[in-house]
Amino acid sequence: MTLHSGCQSTLAMLSKYPVLWHANSFISVAILCLAMACTQDDTTQSSTVRGAPSTTYDEFWATLQELCGQAFPGQLIEANPSDELLTNQVLIMHVRECQEDLVRIPFHVGNDHSRTWVISRQADGLRLKHDHRHEDGTEDEITQYGGDTTSPGSRSRQDFPADAHTASLVPTATDHIWTLEINAGRTFLYSLRNQITGRRVRLEFNLTEPIETLPPAPWGA
Repeated sequence: MTLHSGCQSTLAMLSKYPVLWHANSFISVAILCLAMACTQDDTTQSSTVRGAPSTTYDEFWATLQELCGQAFPGQLIEANPSDELLTNQVLIMHVRECQEDLVRIPFHVGNDHSRTWVISRQADGLRLKHDHRHEDGTEDEITQYGGDTTSPGSRSRQDFPADAHTASLVPTATDHIWTLEINAGRTFLYSLRNQITGRRVRLEFNLTEPIETLPPAPWGA
């Protein structure tokens, strides 16, 4: 049997001091060796955990972080009549604030700076919330709605079904599913679908044409 290097060193020391070689000391050494071996195993296990493959959430998050500080022009490519107010407006998304576990993306609709998409990392996935503000910075009555991912998604696409808060806030949004999709270097897509009500909204932003003059801060920033 090959001894742990720490055990070998301990035994070498004891060989210089024979008086220490009695039964109790030998048992103590054995326990010490086992403890050191366990420590080595724990270290190896921890290294394995730290080196674990990234998840699709991590990959999506890394792709999103690459857009930090930039703003992009957008267009409405699908909508119901109630959402057509976005049709003739200048649409801009600005990846304005990036933290380790939080990204804030103001969505500007002409001179309306009330909307911000807030994406955050959770213990078991990602969360999308919609922060709506009045011009004076106070929260809108309908705000902080959204949901958490419930499936792995992919490195380029994540779905966010409506959560309980959203359902209580807007009952017709109970079956909403929001989707964020990043085609790296090409497009960023934000969409909403509801199979029950039939509502569908789809916005596409051009990542190949970042805007040089950044938009103003969103309301409440």
